[in-house]
Amino acid sequence: MATKTVEKKDGFMAKTRQFVKGSWNELKRVHWPNKKELITYTGVVLTAVAVVAAMIWIVDSILNFGLQLFL
Repeated sequence: MATKTVEKKDGFMAKTRQFVKGSWNELKRVHWPNKKELITYTGVVLTAVAVVAAMIWIVDSILNFGLQLFL
């Protein structure tokens, strides 16, 4: 009975070690942006968020106005 527990622990540790090793190898292949790209991408994301927030605000205002007229 005790041997099966030890085998399960060894299997778990081996699988965990293999997972961490595989993850580390994948991280080595990632294209990390340089400073200029990072600033550009951040600007694009912030602009997109602002545009979507403005669109939601406009639609919400229109619906609110319509609801006020209805009530």
